[in-house]
Amino acid sequence: CVQQKNLEGYVGFASLPNQVYRKSVKRGFEFTLMVVGESGLGKSTLINSLFLTDLYSGEYPGPSHRIKKTVQVEQSKVLMKEGGVQLLLTIVDTPGFGDAVDNSNCWQPVIDHIDSKFEDYLNSESRVNRRQMPDSRVHCCLYFIAPSGHGLKPLDIEFMKRLHEKVNVIPLIAKADTLTPEECQQFKKQIMREILEHKIKIYEFPETDDEEENKIVKKIKDRLPLAVVGSNTIIEVNSKKVRGRQYPWGVAEVENGDHCDFTLLRNMLIRTHMQDLKDVTNNVHYENYRSRKLAAVTCNGIDNNKTKGQLTKVDTVEGMSPLAQMEEERREHVTKMKKMEMEMEQVFEMKVKEKIQKLKDSEAELQRRHEQMKKNLEAQHKELEERRRQFEDDRSTWETQQRILEQQKMTLEKNKKKGKIF
Repeated sequence: CVQQKNLEGYVGFASLPNQVYRKSVKRGFEFTLMVVGESGLGKSTLINSLFLTDLYSGEYPGPSHRIKKTVQVEQSKVLMKEGGVQLLLTIVDTPGFGDAVDNSNCWQPVIDHIDSKFEDYLNSESRVNRRQMPDSRVHCCLYFIAPSGHGLKPLDIEFMKRLHEKVNVIPLIAKADTLTPEECQQFKKQIMREILEHKIKIYEFPETDDEEENKIVKKIKDRLPLAVVGSNTIIEVNSKKVRGRQYPWGVAEVENGDHCDFTLLRNMLIRTHMQDLKDVTNNVHYENYRSRKLAAVTCNGIDNNKTKGQLTKVDTVEGMSPLAQMEEERREHVTKMKKMEMEMEQVFEMKVKEKIQKLKDSEAELQRRHEQMKKNLEAQHKELEERRRQFEDDRSTWETQQRILEQQKMTLEKNKKKGKIF
């Protein structure tokens, strides 16, 4: 039981957050962002708009300007500084995604890339010298949905179902300025219905005790999937310079909350939830991968990915040594194997009982058919006996009649002879 004490004076550990802050600023921050979607949805433009930098410039063209026949994963790094804080941003592109006629397994290169980064981090943890451990794990995946207005495509559903347990997926409606506000709202509702229907786990925003933060989180949840517009073009509107897209009927302002959800996305991704995205990646997705790997090594190379449940944000194992965790996982595996063996024996016994019952049923059916055929033969035999008896009676009657006719004939012949004599 932990006792709570009120201090009578100032001790000084209230400055611990300041120490953590100074150390974090000195070390700097790393963040890896993956963008996935079909060509022409404005992924490169949105990234440039989010970080106010020409990440995709003439020297490094965006994925849409590079012709790729197959899906390839490419990444670029940029070191940004703001207010004395430096951020090493890694952007992971997937050029060629969804552009082929046959998109079977087009998500596999993306899965392989995410797993390879998990593997690199796991190997770094296993080294003797772990001071330099660069974190290149994918912390967030922005999935761009085409503004068709007709819900998710099968490719969208399959991709998110394949990756929702490996990375934080945030769905975005690309080029939202092509939809009217009513169409955009209906499109959002349709997408969320399909996400719930197919049990897709998108990034879950954490709940806190702060009412203001909960209001912000609720506002973001109510507007999912976020409808975004990207642009780096400066346009003057009412003597004010804004970033937006010029149309004959007006300007679609990127940073105007009434026009799109770009500001919500930027604030959530950079200012409020970047650290939580990294924490979920480390405590949930990476721990699931690490647990599967260690369990595979413990269980003689058998990967119990299918038998071991996935860790959640609440179920993550903490405070347990790797050896103790491996032993616990081994015991769980042995228990599950025994349970599977018992279930297989039960299934075998049930199958044997079913087979015996089927044989008994077949024997009973054959006996019933035999009795029926025997009854039919006896009935036919009785019918033939009756017909034979009837035939015998008819023959006797006919023979009697023949004898009578013979006697009458003989009588007539005798009478004729007598008549001739007289």
